[in-house]
Amino acid sequence: MSLIFSGDEFNEGTDTILKILNQYQIKASFFLTGRFYANSENYPFIKNMINAGHYLGAHSDQHLLYCDWNKRDSLLITKAQFDTDLNEVYKKMSSFGIRKENASYFLPPYEWYNKEINVWTSNHALQLINFTPGTLTTADYTFPEMGKRYRPSDKILASVVSYYKQQINGLNGFIMLIHLGAGPQRKDKFYHKLPVLLDSLLTEGYQFKKINELLEQ
Repeated sequence: MSLIFSGDEFNEGTDTILKILNQYQIKASFFLTGRFYANSENYPFIKNMINAGHYLGAHSDQHLLYCDWNKRDSLLITKAQFDTDLNEVYKKMSSFGIRKENASYFLPPYEWYNKEINVWTSNHALQLINFTPGTLTTADYTFPEMGKRYRPSDKILASVVSYYKQQINGLNGFIMLIHLGAGPQRKDKFYHKLPVLLDSLLTEGYQFKKINELLEQ
């Protein structure tokens, strides 16, 4: 399985996450927006990721919403806007020595896209990826004021355990997405549960691979 972390405007969990991954000697994959790469506050984190041997990829430049939430086949951007945005994030990545050919997996913003976006991504010699559905880890950004959409960290953790116990193949080949930050409105930060999550998964015998290792094996 593979742990992927996305980062945009919020970064409060990054240092904690990197320290935990280092403690467990686990390699992960980080998909960051141009806004994250351009924020000088994140420079030490990005260099840490590179030096630790993690995979670094793109999550768009400005975290654009590509298509309508309710009508997925309706694009909200033009191909020119898509191309410009994508080229810009890779330009920012290059300042850290990250070459496009070594970062060819692309996580779309909001993890929301359609067939056209997939084709446009391929035109850049990139492979679009997404998380594996089935657990609640992607809801680690929610906060109480969101009402029924809010998911506390204990429930998120329980959803992972429930999934691997109920599924025949468990989490084999699973791509699990966690956010580097959730912002000030969420006090119950899921990344603090990361050691418990990792202990549980390691006890079950799971091995963690970077996204390129998982998809190219």
